[in-house]
Amino acid sequence: MKSLFQKLFCQWPLVILWCYAIAIIFQHVYAVSLPNNETVPAVIVFGDSIVDPGNNNYITTLVKCNFPPYGRDFDAGNRPTGRFSNGLVPSDIIAAKFGVKKLLPAYLDPNLQLQDLLTGVSFASGGAGYDPLTAEIVSVISLSDQLDMFKEYIMKIEEAVGRSRTAIIVSKSIYILCLGSDDIANTYAQTPFRRSQYDIPSYTDLMASQASNFLQELYGVGARRIGVFGLPVIGCVPSQRTIGGGMQRACSDSSNQAAILFNSKLFSQMDALGKKFSDAKLVYLDSYNPFMDILQNPAKYGFEETEKGCCGTGNIEVGILCNPYSINTCSNSSNYVFWDSYHPTEKAYNVLCSLVLDNKIKDFF
Repeated sequence: MKSLFQKLFCQWPLVILWCYAIAIIFQHVYAVSLPNNETVPAVIVFGDSIVDPGNNNYITTLVKCNFPPYGRDFDAGNRPTGRFSNGLVPSDIIAAKFGVKKLLPAYLDPNLQLQDLLTGVSFASGGAGYDPLTAEIVSVISLSDQLDMFKEYIMKIEEAVGRSRTAIIVSKSIYILCLGSDDIANTYAQTPFRRSQYDIPSYTDLMASQASNFLQELYGVGARRIGVFGLPVIGCVPSQRTIGGGMQRACSDSSNQAAILFNSKLFSQMDALGKKFSDAKLVYLDSYNPFMDILQNPAKYGFEETEKGCCGTGNIEVGILCNPYSINTCSNSSNYVFWDSYHPTEKAYNVLCSLVLDNKIKDFF
């Protein structure tokens, strides 16, 4: 009779093969089954650096990342595209989940073809916010300018495929809105401009009002399937730990409380708009609680490091501070939740998008 050790040893190649298969699965994003055999013609995204695939490459701003080590794991590797991560960002992952395409391009990319436009683009700009001042401070594309670009986009595809087909694309596409972190972490916390006018309750009122106005305008242009990301645990990103977490680099409780307060107001605004626009699907996407679970239980999701980014020291480097000369950049980003001191890794984005979106996709239809 074979010993237990011999039996296990015989099974070991199968175990290795199974583990390898699991690893391969987790490296790719698969489209989620859509209800009632629905198809989505395009995915359209508005927002900030979380969902900017490179629009900031084409404007005059310091908020850029079109240089190494950004893009270190993108596609075949070492391809900085203007995405604020080591690889894919949520706009790409979401487009893949809805079965549209693997990469969602930047609208300002001069190499876009008609098919790129017809299946969707991102208008997002790193550094933008609900507060118009947030984009103005760092010279990026404001949310209202992103909406104007979307109107221009509609005119372009109308010229190419006609008004009837364009109307179908606009009404059946998935729209994603993801921003607000820069309002609280940068504009409110790091500059004096708003703190003299607003406390956190009134500032989050301003943000929620701007969000509501944008959603109503987007509805007016023809959008009907709209998902809005709530704010994540802003106070726990490495830069906020460094700036506001004291000697122990704890999470910044004030930033997290501001995020929670804004999220409650955003949810209420969306609920009210959902009743007002009964033919629309407005889907609130909670990222705060799933992200907190990743940070509190990293091993459950295959992470080891939650308090610093992979780039450089991981404590403060982001954008131009995360560059080819950043020393001590980690060799294995898959162990890290954060790529730089502000933005997650591609792996973290994949995990987070699944936690946030997979059970909500049915609500878009």
